[in-house]
Formats: sequence, structure tokens, C-alpha cells
Amino acid sequence: MLIVGLTGGIGCGKSTVSKQLQSKHKLTVVDADLIAREVVYPGKPAYNKIIASFGDIVPNLVNDDRSLNRAALGQAVFGNKERLAVLNAIVHPAVKYEMAWQIFKAYIRCNRVVILDVPLLYESKLDLLCGLVVTVSCDRETQIERLVSRNPELSREDIEKRISSQMSNEERNYRSDIVLENNKSLAMLHISIDSLVHEIKPNLLWYLADLFPPVAIVSALFTFAVRRITERFKGTKPKSN
Repeated sequence: MLIVGLTGGIGCGKSTVSKQLQSKHKLTVVDADLIAREVVYPGKPAYNKIIASFGDIVPNLVNDDRSLNRAALGQAVFGNKERLAVLNAIVHPAVKYEMAWQIFKAYIRCNRVVILDVPLLYESKLDLLCGLVVTVSCDRETQIERLVSRNPELSREDIEKRISSQMSNEERNYRSDIVLENNKSLAMLHISIDSLVHEIKPNLLWYLADLFPPVAIVSALFTFAVRRITERFKGTKPKSN
């Protein structure tokens, strides 16, 4: 089974690509953002740990429907390294466990391809699990225009800060195997997605061989080693002229 990492900067169109891969092409998508929300649903272990850790610190931590008050929690932890570390220590392992479980289920179901949809793919080192990494990218001005349209409550300065807080598109593109340029129309993006699916699907012989666990394990270890070696010798940033 081929694990394809899908990433991209805010406003570049990653979510649109992910939805198209799932709805039209019926590929299994492991969505990190969705999982991060699901693992803190009421009654989940991570939810209970957050209540135990922050219930006495954060006023109105729980909404009337028992869901977490994310705004109140975020206000309490961001800018406070100790509290943020506690929250991350609760949420991150739960998210990674659920992602691993969903990937395993995709393998058991004999999926040829599974899409690992992670905004911070490189920052979280999850690219090391991927046989292929696809980045959705666009030029900065297009990125800003989309975010202004999507989030009219944000000033241009706020949007610039959010973009600058992430890995640059240039670095992400440099480190990726395939870059989907999304500077044109939605119709053009859909054409690019169709071509991508045709390009990434493993051939039948490799797919059948990968169904045997020993082959799959060796393939995963090989992928990890290649990623580390490439990162070491190629570097993570494009060379400046």
C-alpha cells in the first residue's frame, strides 16, 4: 500500500484536493485535522485528560453540550509554554495513534493508496512514513486573496502573519515529490487531481507483493531510510542563488 502525504500552506487548496480525492476517486483519506477534533469529543480519553488537567485553570472550559470550549482553552495555553506542552502531550499521541490505526485498517482492506492529509506534515516528521509527498501550492498573492475572501474578519496584516508562521511554500515545494500548482481555476485544479491519481496508483504487481506483511514491512523501512538519506544530502531548503 502506498502512503501519500498531502500537505500545503493555508489557503493553497489542500482541503479541496483532499475532498476531491475522497469523493470522486474514492481514495481513503486520513485527515489529521478531523482526527484532532474527534479525539477530544466528550468521553474520549484525551477529553477526560484535558478536563482533569485544565478544569481548575480554564473558566468555562466545557460548553453546554459538554464539548470543549476551544477558544477558552486556546487563550489559556498559547503564550504559556508549560500549559501548551501539557496539552500537546495529551492530544498529539492520541492523534498519532488514531492515524496509525486508520492506516492499518486501510492496509487490511487492501487499499492500493491511502492519503495522509496533514497540514504540518514536515514539521511533525510524518513525511518519513510516506512513499510519496504531494504539496498543493500557489503564489503568495493568490494565497492572500483567497484568505481575505474566506476570512473577511481578518486584516491583511493578520493573514500575512499566519502565512509567515508556517513553513514557506518554497521550502515545502522543494521537499515534496509532486507539486500541484493551484493558481488558476477550480476546473484546472480538478484536471490536475485526475492526472495525479493516474500517476500515483501503484502497478498491480507491486500492489500484490505489498499485501504480504514481510514485504510491506521491508518496503516501509526502505521508504523511511530513503527519506532520511534524501533529507540529509539534499537538505530541507532550496539553495539560494
